[in-house]
Amino acid sequence: MTILVTGATGPIGRSLVSRLVAAGVEVRATSRTPESAGMPAGVHVVGGDFATGQLSGEALEGVSKAFLFPALGGVDGFLARASAAEIEHLVVLSSLSAAREHERDHGSFSSTHHLAIESAVQASGIPHTILRPGNLANNLLFWAWPIKTAGTVEDPYPTSAQTLLHEADVAAVAAETLLGDGHLDKVYPLTGPEVVTRREQLATIGRAIGRELTMVEISPRTFRAQMSHFMPPPAVEMLLDCWSDTVDQPDIPLETVAAVTGRPARGLDEWATDHRADFVQARD
Repeated sequence: MTILVTGATGPIGRSLVSRLVAAGVEVRATSRTPESAGMPAGVHVVGGDFATGQLSGEALEGVSKAFLFPALGGVDGFLARASAAEIEHLVVLSSLSAAREHERDHGSFSSTHHLAIESAVQASGIPHTILRPGNLANNLLFWAWPIKTAGTVEDPYPTSAQTLLHEADVAAVAAETLLGDGHLDKVYPLTGPEVVTRREQLATIGRAIGRELTMVEISPRTFRAQMSHFMPPPAVEMLLDCWSDTVDQPDIPLETVAAVTGRPARGLDEWATDHRADFVQARD
């Protein structure tokens, strides 16, 4: 069996590739820059843009299953290629916001994008499984620079609380759904195992790097001004809506990771330890 992994150079994709290789599966991976993809030995990297379907002719040859990353440019081109290649099973990375369980999700940047991906997959007729992770712990990497340089993070809602999800757990669920049985037509909502406030999230990183860190509360207006240099306004508003809502109504942990993989989801302390090097200033 050959499995194609799109978005293979991202944190979830890399973890998934490693798991599939360890399971003895033949893995093919996509990358716009295959020469610098850095995949494990034995993984065949194909170049091109999977979102548009502009991949080398060998990309889907002999592939029976694929992991589909939700490219911002859409996935229609890839789905056309996958349908023609008669792919048997797609595991689709979506977002918990696509469930629209909260008012903030309706029309949000994330919900709109991921619902479009899900709709395109459903319209393709390809058998599939949808993974809907909630807040990813990797979003905390945005704090890496201020932690490295000052040990201080500015945040508009320090008491908001989320269930942050380790990227390795998303990959573990993806691997299980690709390799195991009984997952077709399923939608799996995924969260981390614990509710942790923004202030506690920072303290967890501090313990991992052996350093006391400080959080300074700022206004949403100040946050908007700061983030205008890094992300589009709809994405900024999505973050603020999520954080403001989860002050009084924290995220609720789900047991899906354990139910699918047979292993409890990793806590934030494990994520922080795994990413310690991201928050420590390199020495000359």
